[in-house]
Amino acid sequence: MAKFKRILLKLSGESLQGEQGYGIDVRRLNDYARQIKEVVDMGVQVGIVIGGGNIFRGLTGAGKGFDRVRGDQMGMLATVINSLGLSSALGAIGQKATVLTAIRMEPIGEFYTKWKAIEALERGEVVIMSGGTGNPYFTTDTGSSLRGIEIEADVMLKGTRVDGVYTADPEKDPTATKFSEITYDEIYNRRLKVMDLTATTMCKQNNLPIYVFNMDIYGNLLRVMNGEDIGTLVHN
Repeated sequence: MAKFKRILLKLSGESLQGEQGYGIDVRRLNDYARQIKEVVDMGVQVGIVIGGGNIFRGLTGAGKGFDRVRGDQMGMLATVINSLGLSSALGAIGQKATVLTAIRMEPIGEFYTKWKAIEALERGEVVIMSGGTGNPYFTTDTGSSLRGIEIEADVMLKGTRVDGVYTADPEKDPTATKFSEITYDEIYNRRLKVMDLTATTMCKQNNLPIYVFNMDIYGNLLRVMNGEDIGTLVHN
């Protein structure tokens, strides 16, 4: 029996780069697709939001002279490209997937509504919600919080390249220690960066727990669904 019935899986666009350092690494993409199908086969309903940092990041563009709104719009389109790639990889292994977009762009994807997403989830399809919130000045962290709340997910699984939340950045501070669980209030008080402040506040206010784990290790998604303690639970 899976630990959660319906999840919102937040994937990093930058993780899709894999070893090549840019764009989409097909090996990494296929690994993600197989891991996702494994948990769908357990009966878990899976909604996904993917970032676009492997292609274009709006804030980075703004720092180089791009208009912020245009830059964020470019970032939204980058998430659509990643979502189409993951949808294709899932289809290739026999897992049905639906791409919904926050901005109208049929026939690339259907326009997102909560009810379309839930209907597809209940049919056993993976639902990939792209285009962020459809508005500038919001990150894909905030987009994933919003979608997770809307589809009434049991948990947001934040798949990163780090295996949880630490007292400091473990890639910079070798003395950093990992939390098995931590409250939202502790996150604020310690000024830890799990997600951006808007996204974290939304999850806290709507009682959506976040589980942070390393998605880049094959099999970890299944381990989370089996209840293994391999990451950090953030909760009220």
